[in-house]
Amino acid sequence: MTITDQPPISGPAPSPDDEAPDEAPVAPPVAGPGHRVRTLLVSGGLYLVLSVGVWWHVWSTHPTSVTTCGCGDSSLFTWFLEWPAYAISHGLNPLYSTAMFHPGGVNLLANTSELGIGVVLAPVTWLFGPVATLNVALTLAPALSALAMFVLLRRWVSWAPAAFAGGLLWGFSPFVLVSLSDAHLMNGMLVVPPLVVACLDELLVRQRRRPVRMGVLLGLLVVAQFFIGTELLVIMGITGAIGVTLVVLYAAVGHREALRSHAHHALVGLGTGAGVAAGLLAYPVWFALAGPAHLSGPIWGSLYLGVGGTALPQYVRATPASAGFTHLTHQVGGYQGPTLSGQYLGIALVAVLAIGALVWRRDRRIWLFGAVGLLTVALSLGTKTRVWVPWRVLVHLPLVQNIIPSRFVAMTYLAAAVLLGVIVDRTRTAVGVRTGGGAGTSRWMAAAAGTGVALVALVPIAGYLSPTLPMTVRPVVLPRWYSEVAPHLPPGRVVLAFPSPYTELQSSMTWQAVDRMHFSTVGGGGPGGLWYRAGPEKRGLEVVYAASLGSLPDTDTRPKDVEAVRRALEGWGVTTVVVPDQSGLPLYEQTRAPSSTVALVTAATGQAPVHQAGAWVWNDVDRAGPAVSLPAHGFDRCVYGPDGTLAPVAGVPACILGEGAAP
Repeated sequence: MTITDQPPISGPAPSPDDEAPDEAPVAPPVAGPGHRVRTLLVSGGLYLVLSVGVWWHVWSTHPTSVTTCGCGDSSLFTWFLEWPAYAISHGLNPLYSTAMFHPGGVNLLANTSELGIGVVLAPVTWLFGPVATLNVALTLAPALSALAMFVLLRRWVSWAPAAFAGGLLWGFSPFVLVSLSDAHLMNGMLVVPPLVVACLDELLVRQRRRPVRMGVLLGLLVVAQFFIGTELLVIMGITGAIGVTLVVLYAAVGHREALRSHAHHALVGLGTGAGVAAGLLAYPVWFALAGPAHLSGPIWGSLYLGVGGTALPQYVRATPASAGFTHLTHQVGGYQGPTLSGQYLGIALVAVLAIGALVWRRDRRIWLFGAVGLLTVALSLGTKTRVWVPWRVLVHLPLVQNIIPSRFVAMTYLAAAVLLGVIVDRTRTAVGVRTGGGAGTSRWMAAAAGTGVALVALVPIAGYLSPTLPMTVRPVVLPRWYSEVAPHLPPGRVVLAFPSPYTELQSSMTWQAVDRMHFSTVGGGGPGGLWYRAGPEKRGLEVVYAASLGSLPDTDTRPKDVEAVRRALEGWGVTTVVVPDQSGLPLYEQTRAPSSTVALVTAATGQAPVHQAGAWVWNDVDRAGPAVSLPAHGFDRCVYGPDGTLAPVAGVPACILGEGAAP
């Protein structure tokens, strides 16, 4: 059986009640289980082949050591995939770790940890390492997301290619692929939302299966999404509430008898789903909101609060990659290819959906998902517009305020994918009816018409994405110290790495993950890395971060800065400081001015480093003597040569210690 076969995967053809009277299709023969499975496998196989093509630069090289980047957010998510595998194999709590942000630790459920993915793929991590796990997840995300949409659409369309087209739009949308370019699997793994819609369709409309069974399935899907991404779960909840409200209002206005007859079944199913989800998530939700190292209030401070929204023109305008943003990510870490707009639908797709909605305006599915799509566009705008938008109300709600509004685009794509599948199917059916029904030529004409509509909608999006495909990847490079020395450290080591892993500079988390968590690290990525959360060590953190970028403390503040770093080292419980000084490292892994950084750490620890495996290393920092007290220009004399250039690193420690000992 091929993708062009007609029998549906589940359920009959769309109900004539949903059709314009003169265009009700003839129901195809009911497919048997074998046909359904083969169609599903063929579709899933095609999606997987396409996804491998998207990630071809990974799978044609070394998938255990090449990925989007061993830096930026990709580094953070590599760490998040390694930790649950490590925790399970060592009998530790996978929800919490002091291996990052030592000693306070990190609450994985209060972060975008994608814990469900890390746990499921733990065997891959044990066998091949976290880089391979990241690549497997990145490859599966579009394929599985597309397949989930295919399953949903086969409830409503009689032609498999129509469902396949909707799956393509959903699983390989700019939103998904742009998210995955930074390893944002919490946004790119969109398997759950279409399946939740299928459950709601069964509970509210079809009601052919037992409500308790469907309620249990719905509750389990909610649980699964919680462990993939809580932000998207809240977005799904808001969107689902909108959709259910529209369905109930429609029934209350003109179909009250149907509403009464369906109410008990629906309430039993929804109540069961709520009970299952509440029971299974009670402890995880408490852990995320009140457990160790939880985050309170606006998670990102004022960075995304109410903003981070979309711009209406970018839905139809092919916005080019930002040269400035691309340059920044190449410097400090992030996706090393061009980053496009994740909200691009294209004028062609919008036109197809608008014309289809006009032609088949009596189709209730088109009305429902058209309304949901428009409302999610409004929600995605954030508060940066001058006109009133819904987010001005939601931004003040606890927890909801932590959503980045632009991520409602995911639900806009869900609505668009459903609409596209229905419109393609209806186009093919309408042409078939008008050209003679079951004749061979008629079937080919109908198939050509449906395929043409799908191509008109999808080809411009593919063209927009094509310059960035296959995805840009980079080898994961570990400084020699982390590949040769770190795996043999004794237990209990706490490392302050340079560049320090705060905000954009996150490469050292990949080094730690690839080293299989042989040490704990100071700092980390995500919202925990915001400076105002650093507590008493805030000033020391600021100096360490500036040193990672090559900034030397001002002359008049240096004594205080050195003392702040010393107090921070003590507060963090640091035992080892490592400054790689190795040629050939990517720019985002380099300490920009190693002479000044070595001078700073030497002064703060009061001891000289050893040069080991291409790095300057201070051991037993927790047992070091007092910080070095330097005269006003002591740093300058040690760090800069007579011509004003940075002095060779090798002579800096002795100079700093000598300046401190001078009368």
